[in-house]
Amino acid sequence: MRVEIEVWRQDGPAEAGRFETHVVDDATPEMSLLELLDRLNDQLAGAGVEPIQFESDCREGVCGACGVTVNDTPHGPVPRTPSCRQHLRAFGGVSRLRIEPLRSAAFPVVRDLVVDRSALDRLIAAGGHVDVMAGTAPDADDVLVPHDAAELALDFAACIGCGACVAACPNGAAHLFAGAKLAHLALIPHGKLERGRRARAVVDALEAEFGPCSSYGECVEVCPAGLPLTAVAAVHRERLGAAFRGRAD
Repeated sequence: MRVEIEVWRQDGPAEAGRFETHVVDDATPEMSLLELLDRLNDQLAGAGVEPIQFESDCREGVCGACGVTVNDTPHGPVPRTPSCRQHLRAFGGVSRLRIEPLRSAAFPVVRDLVVDRSALDRLIAAGGHVDVMAGTAPDADDVLVPHDAAELALDFAACIGCGACVAACPNGAAHLFAGAKLAHLALIPHGKLERGRRARAVVDALEAEFGPCSSYGECVEVCPAGLPLTAVAAVHRERLGAAFRGRAD
């Protein structure tokens, strides 16, 4: 199987980027996008050329590190699937791929396909946490969580932080990511005390780092965790609730 790859190369954050075209003649339908890049890097290294830099870790769709843009779509053509789980057999006979980094002003390119997603980390640092008493672990039934609330909280907690939602959004918004964190922590009793402070801090970080949400919905289509658009609504609901509750919490 012959695959022509147009791949983004950039030597550093301050350097100009460009596309390079390479051909992998021995690709197979079972290959994932990352395995295709591995094969291409074998060819480049064998020819004495600097391999393409890209990120990966688990390669099982869990860590979120592998995100790239394929033919103008974050992660690739298969909806709600991370790059490492996108296989060539699902591309419908496509033999030319354009692979570039996740594109967003919030994600500056570090090198080639690697981007700096620390803006998402700053959102988590602003409010993606709860305050707990340190010391001996409490009994499992000390803090009761209703079953339905726990299940819904786990659904929102499934976000892997890959950043595809930001790259897919025409505005570069991160409301799906932030809303998932706010909704998750609002549904469990452990985070109730700082709920208002969390909402204010996260929204402030959103406005400082990312674009505004216009509810286009592209973020949902590329989210590997299948987060619903209701996560976006959680951002406004939690911030408005914090305003009504006042500065006490």
